[in-house]
Amino acid sequence: MNHPFVQLMLRWAILALGVTLATKMVGGIHCEDAQTLVIVVVLLSFFNAILKPVLLLFTLPFIVLTLGLGIVVINALLFLAVGGLVHGFHVDGFWSAVGGSLVVSITNFFLSRFLGVKKPSSGATTTSAPRVKGKRDDVIDI
Repeated sequence: MNHPFVQLMLRWAILALGVTLATKMVGGIHCEDAQTLVIVVVLLSFFNAILKPVLLLFTLPFIVLTLGLGIVVINALLFLAVGGLVHGFHVDGFWSAVGGSLVVSITNFFLSRFLGVKKPSSGATTTSAPRVKGKRDDVIDI
């Protein structure tokens, strides 16, 4: 289960389950069919990989000022954006998006921990040399 493709499929399955739970638990979120759900999962994954880090960087003072609650707002805005872009997936308003993003986040957190899903690497691969007993590593290898 260490293969990157298997990890990606497992993360997408967890995200799909989270979105499905959000449609069942939160009023104002509706998904018409399974094909729409797949499109929503792919688009949410893309937004989380590309847009979310940029938004986090630009809103860092707001996030610090709100003690991290700004991240919930960013997640809700991304959820709302997907609702506006995907035909067949409807998010009625901001508070529905907040509820949906919280359900998806909680589902992702618990299932990823339970199933042992690893976060994707940053792209940089490092090879670790065998440690010599008593040797301190004071230098950071890049």
